[in-house]
Amino acid sequence: MKKIILLSLLIASAATPTLAISRYNSMSFTCGQAKAIIDRERAVIMRYPSARVRNMTLYDRVVSDSNACDPGYYAYQDYMPTKDRPNCPVYTCRPSTDFDDDDLLIPHR
Repeated sequence: MKKIILLSLLIASAATPTLAISRYNSMSFTCGQAKAIIDRERAVIMRYPSARVRNMTLYDRVVSDSNACDPGYYAYQDYMPTKDRPNCPVYTCRPSTDFDDDDLLIPHR
């Protein structure tokens, strides 16, 4: 019985896609190289130094387009530093809608 359960778990784990996401340091790449990696992998985690707080590292999930975002999110243009540019344009995911203090739905334009 234990062998059947173990075999079932093994088959189930092999059938599920891997959820790994690559992690990179944005300062190791030029803006063009970073964008090529993002386009190739569709979504990556980029690590970069904070512009406001010394010795603080920031992390962002950067995507190629809205198709790489979860349902209810869209690709929002943001910026991150790279080896050759302090503000390389990239996309991060943002919620499609926001709520104000009175819980009224405010759609993004």
